[in-house]
Amino acid sequence: MTEKLSEETRKPLLEPLFANGWSMVDGRDAISKTFVFEDFVCAFGWMTRVAFWAEKWNHHPEWCNVYKTVDVVLTTHDVDGLSSQDAKLARKMDSLAEN
Repeated sequence: MTEKLSEETRKPLLEPLFANGWSMVDGRDAISKTFVFEDFVCAFGWMTRVAFWAEKWNHHPEWCNVYKTVDVVLTTHDVDGLSSQDAKLARKMDSLAEN
C-alpha cells in the first residue's frame, strides 16, 4: 500500500527533484514542472513514453499539453498528498525528457 511521504522521507526524495526544476504546488501537497520540447511531435512522443510507465506503475499524472509544452502535476490521490510514487514518476519523466 502506498503511504504519504513522512517528514523524514520528504527531503531526500524531493530535494533532488527541486534542483531539477520541480516545485511544490501552492495549496496542495503536490509537485509540478513544465517541460518544453522542440515541437509538438517531441512533446507528444514524450507523453506517450511516460504513459507506458505510468500505466505499468498504476500512477497517472495530471498534465496538460499545448503545442510543445507539457505542464505536469504529480500527487497521489489515494493518500491525499505526495508519495514515493510521485518522486519515482518525476525521476522517470526527467530521464525520458533527456533522451
